[in-house]
Amino acid sequence: MDKIKSHKDLKVWQESMDFVVMIYDITEQFPSKEAFGLTSQLRRASVSIPSNIAEGAGRKGGKEFARFLYISMGSLSEVETQLEISFRVGYIKEIEEVNKRIYFIRNMLSNLIKRLNS
Repeated sequence: MDKIKSHKDLKVWQESMDFVVMIYDITEQFPSKEAFGLTSQLRRASVSIPSNIAEGAGRKGGKEFARFLYISMGSLSEVETQLEISFRVGYIKEIEEVNKRIYFIRNMLSNLIKRLNS
């Protein structure tokens, strides 16, 4: 894998940062009673995605970087589940667009992990 100057050069980091903004926008519409529930959980889990990409990129060695990408993948799955719950309880009306973004980021993470492990 080519050397990167910064985690900010990684497309997956850029996409996951945009995803965080999307999650903040979505949760802005949640009931105030969820401020310390789903709203907080979704925001923290989404922030974890680019944060772990950045931390992994700052480490030495591809295997360690890949380990942090797996953590990002786990956080992405956590967000996906919490969004499904939000949809089922009626906090969000449309989930297809955000699921497309999740799928896209998951594929980017998987491909980067494969490259690092090869």
